[in-house]
Amino acid sequence: MDINLQSTNLDYVEEISGGDKDFKKELIQIFMKQIPEFLENMNKFLTEMNYPELAKEAHTAKSSVLIFRMEETGTMLKEIQLKAEKNQVDSIPDMIEKVKNNLENALKELTDVLEEL
Repeated sequence: MDINLQSTNLDYVEEISGGDKDFKKELIQIFMKQIPEFLENMNKFLTEMNYPELAKEAHTAKSSVLIFRMEETGTMLKEIQLKAEKNQVDSIPDMIEKVKNNLENALKELTDVLEEL
């Protein structure tokens, strides 16, 4: 693969797919489908001040981004989760924006990866 990955790392995806291209494609496609859902839900729960659901959504998103070795994004999502659980929400909008930028970059990269598979 000739793509220079900046946002994601597919080592773990390679490992769990055992070289099965179709399985790898499926994992990537599932994640790509989840990204807009994660962002939409986190913004919705923040707007609704539904912090328990925001914490759950951040936790779920964190698990997914870590499969693609997006460590910085995973750390931010963990922080969002913890802050939402404690109702310390002042910095959450900025963190969601950073997560959004990282996930949008990942989407672009993974679109290119899928074209190569």
